[in-house]
Amino acid sequence: METHQIYSLTSVVLFAIGIGGVIMAKHFLKKIIATIIMGGGVFLCFVSFAQRDALTFADPVPHALVITGIVVAVTSAAFALSLARRIHQLTGEKTFPDEK
Repeated sequence: METHQIYSLTSVVLFAIGIGGVIMAKHFLKKIIATIIMGGGVFLCFVSFAQRDALTFADPVPHALVITGIVVAVTSAAFALSLARRIHQLTGEKTFPDEK
């Protein structure tokens, strides 16, 4: 099995773990962490899909997109954490209310 195939399978597993966490968890922090894990799976998927030749290196464009995506993901995670903290300060809630 080639390295990029292992990366592809790992990215699918990470994304599945993340989507399960987003669906199953009610706590704000757990949902944010699950979203970060999903993002890691997507980034790994982009890197594993980079076109490769036997004599050259992998295509640098997906790697550049991943670097940009990591910056955006860290920023959005920080924003989500600050929103969760503010919601907790205002309401005292740590989970989403039950939808009826």
